[in-house]
Amino acid sequence: MYKSLIRPILFRFDPEKIHHFTFSSIRFLNSIPGVPALIHSAYSLNDPRLEREVFGLKFKNPVGLAAGLDKDAIAFKELGNMGFGFVEIGTLTPKPQDGNPKKRLFRLRQDNALINRMGFNNGGVAAAAERLKKNPSGKNHVLIGGNIGKNKVTPNEEAVSDYILCFDALYDYVDYFVVNVSSPNTPNLRELQDKEPLTKLLSALMEKNAAKPKQKPILLKIAPDLTDGQLLDIIDIVKDTGIAGVIATNTTVSREGLQSEAKNETGGLSGKPLTKRSTEVIRFLSEKSGKAFPIIGVGGIHSADDAIEKLEAGASLIQLYTGFVYEGPQLIKDINERILDL
Repeated sequence: MYKSLIRPILFRFDPEKIHHFTFSSIRFLNSIPGVPALIHSAYSLNDPRLEREVFGLKFKNPVGLAAGLDKDAIAFKELGNMGFGFVEIGTLTPKPQDGNPKKRLFRLRQDNALINRMGFNNGGVAAAAERLKKNPSGKNHVLIGGNIGKNKVTPNEEAVSDYILCFDALYDYVDYFVVNVSSPNTPNLRELQDKEPLTKLLSALMEKNAAKPKQKPILLKIAPDLTDGQLLDIIDIVKDTGIAGVIATNTTVSREGLQSEAKNETGGLSGKPLTKRSTEVIRFLSEKSGKAFPIIGVGGIHSADDAIEKLEAGASLIQLYTGFVYEGPQLIKDINERILDL
């Protein structure tokens, strides 16, 4: 029903406006007695064979929602009810910021893709932390990842302070952290992926983590545009700093093979054109490291086959973003059913 009826209507409108409308609709529907149970039964699979234990956390299934969709932790409970095994919120920054000027989100329908240049628009980490306090414990707990970044006005030389501020604010309310230095939409952010500044940043966070009563897994989200040499550096950095794992990959600045009219818009490209490259990065990291650390695979997952390919390449978990927008919540169930069939 989503692809045949709902999506054609949604895709008639501006992508960013319809995003906010959709979130409001999801929250409204879930406020109606009986509707959350119907949604859960339609899309969720509860089977112990789907459970995964990764970096010390128990996931009810390996299909998660990638950061960027629920930036401000507004609908994490409702999204978790759709069958996701975990939900990653953010990217969050210490101070609220508007992000880049609109229009900044574009559909590439011919390519099953999106281009965004949002620029870490969010209401600030403190406001998100307040909403996350409402995440119940026990069986109804939604496993949450906190994706953190720096404010646009913060120079790279002072970036560590921004990440630590976000870490401290979210520590009590998320299950794991993701360090985002790979978005192409904040000026000079990707320079933090270089070996020296990245090692400094991750080491500082790990030191902060070690001082806490319970350590939370810290992961690094990387760009698909890194060279083999840079990916080898990432493997060394993970080993040297002791972080829990890597998320591969963020959006790409490549425009190779695109057909849609909006292909020349600046920003990060996500969706089907990223499928092959993100899988290549996962396989490279897994093989060259000797499977030394967990990898969350994300990028161009639009079908159960795409998901299985990521898992077979070495991913322990996967995340959806653009595939969820194009295919709808049925994709979550399709992937989990395919995993059960293996």
